[in-house]
Amino acid sequence: MTTTTQIPTGIAKSLAGEADQLLSKLNVKRSRYTGGKLIARSPISGEITGHVNEIGTGDAQTAIDKAHAAFLEWRLVPAPKRGELVRLLGEELRANKQALGRLVSIEAGKIASEGLGEVQEMIDICDFAVGLSRQLYGLTIATERSEHRMMESWHPLGVTGIISAFNFPVAVWSWNAALALICGNSIVWKPSEKTPLTALATEALFDRALERFRAEGGRAPDALSAVLFGGREIGEILVDHPKVPLVSATGSTAMGRVVGPRLAKRFARAILELGGNNAAIVAPTADLDLTLRGVAFAAMGTAGQRCTTLRRLFVHESVYDRFVPRLKRAYESVTVGDPLKEGTLVGPLIDGAAYASMQKALSEARAVGGAVFGGERILFDGTDEAYYVRPSLVEITGQVGPVEHETFAPILYVIKYRDFEAVLDLHNAVPQGLSSSIFTNDLREAEAFLSVAGSDCGIANVNIGPSGAEIGGAFGGEKETGGGRESGSDSWKAYMRRATNTINFGRTLPLAQGVKFDVA
Repeated sequence: MTTTTQIPTGIAKSLAGEADQLLSKLNVKRSRYTGGKLIARSPISGEITGHVNEIGTGDAQTAIDKAHAAFLEWRLVPAPKRGELVRLLGEELRANKQALGRLVSIEAGKIASEGLGEVQEMIDICDFAVGLSRQLYGLTIATERSEHRMMESWHPLGVTGIISAFNFPVAVWSWNAALALICGNSIVWKPSEKTPLTALATEALFDRALERFRAEGGRAPDALSAVLFGGREIGEILVDHPKVPLVSATGSTAMGRVVGPRLAKRFARAILELGGNNAAIVAPTADLDLTLRGVAFAAMGTAGQRCTTLRRLFVHESVYDRFVPRLKRAYESVTVGDPLKEGTLVGPLIDGAAYASMQKALSEARAVGGAVFGGERILFDGTDEAYYVRPSLVEITGQVGPVEHETFAPILYVIKYRDFEAVLDLHNAVPQGLSSSIFTNDLREAEAFLSVAGSDCGIANVNIGPSGAEIGGAFGGEKETGGGRESGSDSWKAYMRRATNTINFGRTLPLAQGVKFDVA
């Protein structure tokens, strides 16, 4: 089903000009996004907003070699001094939050508050990393040998490769970059081909922070940060390069199945942030008003294009008939349209391929008996190449067909349940394990959900949805989600190498475990 709605002529035709103005304000040279082969489009209208110059494979190899040379210098700068560079980056982000946030909305199709929120995430991780630069603690460890001391030390690792996706085009870079930099690493970023303009803007802000750092007496080598624009072949160079000991890759599980083995083959580290088929449970005691708001944002926010988007909803039979009709009304009334307009809550899908994937999943749901509500395309005047959809709610009797797979679109599968232990089994019976939540006022249910016998996901919440994580906690999941952790907590340890040190300050040489090895 297709619905046609009118919007004022010209709104969707000003985006290239506005993007150009924003990039100029953010100090990006026009030559960087004109005349190149990588086409940048806004999903708001389908309009071309730039032609970015791609890097060749030979130049990509050279850039990584230069990043390795930069690492050899940067690792010698004391960590608190490295933190000063990240502090200045945070200042640049604060000063340019409105411009960069607007550009995120134009290029990724996010509503205005989400575009600004993405930049706030960047600011927050910079703040976190600055404090962390004085807290890269090792341990003093008890030793069985007298007049000995044993400890662990943490050292910079090397070039950190970052591969990011379109849905958080700049925040994911910052999660990795801020930690990698304070840990003493250089960074090489391969952004999504769908969002190159925001990467150019971020690069310009980092360069400005670097210039200030040097002007204030800081020592920072050239090539400390590099951005590689291009397709899959450029990502493969980053993954395969022997001087890149760590690659953080965000994307699909299919991508992870390729990246993971290639890194393992050369014994490099991987931080994989892959698919999520996230679920929530609505228990009998749930506050249904709170639950409605939590579910609506988690399932429809960012047009269903978050890794942590809510995709499966288990509703107890005692509240099903009270809650699901209210949820349908929210789906029916939510404002879909131009994400730059105030009041819009759901913007476009990133492209036509995302729309086709959504329609395929809905067809599969109907084929296995699902009752599909919503999901139709909405056409606005002047936006034939943009893909707006009404978020879809699918009532289905079991976890079958497309329910078992992640579709990167606003589809919520709703399943009625009766038994708590049985629904926990269903909750965990998918290959992915990123984020999860339960809505309940029953302490026993809440604690059981968080326990070892509860959710098997990397993120488990109570009385909030599965999306919208803060940077203070480690972000990542289990199973086919990849097992990687980024952002807060002790995620920094992935960007460093650990050395165990034993110091003998005595005049004898006792061996561990009572071993005797005396020589004349």
